[in-house]
Amino acid sequence: MAELLQALLLDIPEVLETKRLTLRAVGTGHGAESNAAMAESFEQLKPWMPWAKQMQSPEQSEANARETRAKWLAREALDFAWFRKDDGLLVGRGGLHTIEWDIPKFEIGYWVRTSCARQGYATEGTQALVDFARDVLGARRLEIGSDARNMPSRRVAEKCGFTLEGILRQARRDNAGQLADACVYAKTF
Repeated sequence: MAELLQALLLDIPEVLETKRLTLRAVGTGHGAESNAAMAESFEQLKPWMPWAKQMQSPEQSEANARETRAKWLAREALDFAWFRKDDGLLVGRGGLHTIEWDIPKFEIGYWVRTSCARQGYATEGTQALVDFARDVLGARRLEIGSDARNMPSRRVAEKCGFTLEGILRQARRDNAGQLADACVYAKTF
């Protein structure tokens, strides 16, 4: 409880900068842009993202953005919308989830829109989250979980210096309802 109180009192920056990206705390008004990126990328996200069982409406995406903002304020999750600096396009989203402030430990989750894939944005944004969690939030442990078949996500974890701690056999159901193996990557400080 004391750790949560301390977390609630933290002045957490709502904007992070990388060479090519501006990461902004998700909130009111981000729903339409997120929805457009999801619509473009839905078929590629559907096999891997638990939330991608069916495409959201623009209203659902805006409600999600507002719920995400509430979780930010409660320090339950710290999600960012990733915008490309040169043209302002929403490249994807990612943030810190499954937070345990008493360690402190965070799980990093991310996705990138299809037209921006394979350009290093996922690695660049994830590295910004690693640096933010370590340098600003005092993280001692970071985790990235993925379906074992999701090789692009696994490559991002490896490029950011995470170690594969294990592959959990039949530990999750994919969106098709099939049992799938899950990878757990970690980085400690």
